[in-house]
Amino acid sequence: MVFSIDTKSDKILTRPFGSFTLYIERCYNVSGFRLDNKVALVTGGASGIGQAIALCFAEHGAVIRIVDLNAEAAQKTAERIMQLGRNATAHACDLTDAVQTRAEFQTILGLSAVDILINSAGVSHVGRLENTSDEDFERIFRVNVLGTHHAMQETIRAMVAQGGGVIVNLASIAANAGLEDRYAYSMSKGAVRSMTLSVARDYLCHNIRCNAISPARVHTPFVDGFVRKNFPGKEAEAFAKLSASQPVGRMAKPSEVAMLALYLCSDEASFITGTDYPLDGGFFNLHG
Repeated sequence: MVFSIDTKSDKILTRPFGSFTLYIERCYNVSGFRLDNKVALVTGGASGIGQAIALCFAEHGAVIRIVDLNAEAAQKTAERIMQLGRNATAHACDLTDAVQTRAEFQTILGLSAVDILINSAGVSHVGRLENTSDEDFERIFRVNVLGTHHAMQETIRAMVAQGGGVIVNLASIAANAGLEDRYAYSMSKGAVRSMTLSVARDYLCHNIRCNAISPARVHTPFVDGFVRKNFPGKEAEAFAKLSASQPVGRMAKPSEVAMLALYLCSDEASFITGTDYPLDGGFFNLHG
């Protein structure tokens, strides 16, 4: 088959040669990854990265189940999605509580099947080994690790029964790099990354894909609050320093994380599982 691109119409011009021509045209003309007839459960979906993912997925056809500790914020996000003409429900849940998580997820699964699970709920912590208290360490572990574990555990059986599904966990560059003053946080995200690989391997035979996204710093309201709390009077300087730690010179936008998650959860990514994607602005490879 011979093909070329018409630069005026931006279309592929082909001489038919079996189904491969149709394949090339289909790939070239994809206008966006769709999640029509899919149901996505997003933990931490009331704010930040989780909210961006929930909104993005809704815009691309998915029904959204928002799970968040903040019931009011979860409902407001669900209402935003419904204003887009999409279906969404809000569910208040403390994911560190196994009994509560089981009950709430049973309610969600009673509404419909869940095709996609996004684990975005999480908290951060500043500190090194010597000044990280047991209480702080346990809190980070319970939210970031145990919460992710509970969400996956309550979803995986249903995905097995329905013949497949997709899980995306939000890890961090801290899972693979030694970041200053992020002792407990790095521990938790390293665990999330390892859990992702384990689930991907164990459920290959059930048509369940599991991947992780490891962002560098992402500009969310959480980051603004973090800067105000930890660098009082030096907010601008601290923000500039945090931005400059990515070679591209800025933090990621939540929407950029959402678009990668959209691809990983789409049928176009059906060959991808057991992978941790760095969304790092060049952090790992481009430092001079």
